[in-house]
Amino acid sequence: MTAPLLDALEAALKAERDALGGQDVEALLRSTEAKLAALRAVEALPAAHQDPARIGALAAYNRENGLLLARRRRAVAFALRQLGRTEPVGYDPRGQRSSASWQRPIAVA
Repeated sequence: MTAPLLDALEAALKAERDALGGQDVEALLRSTEAKLAALRAVEALPAAHQDPARIGALAAYNRENGLLLARRRRAVAFALRQLGRTEPVGYDPRGQRSSASWQRPIAVA
């Protein structure tokens, strides 16, 4: 009973890896949705029906995908900073994200 669910999780993780490698945002969103659905199904199983060794291997695969995603996010954030894009930094007195941020022009004419 566990094997088909773990197969679905593994397929979703592989699709996620392919989407990250191919920089395909739509495929990444689809694979992430499939991964979360498969993960919820596996988590719903009693512990006696789970395969710890395979789950450990899939967890490692998921961590590797997370590292790829973090690397991609850092590259995108760096590129946006070079183009002058800024993100709000900090919170206002009401605990909301501050909308005031320092902006740098891309070029001065």
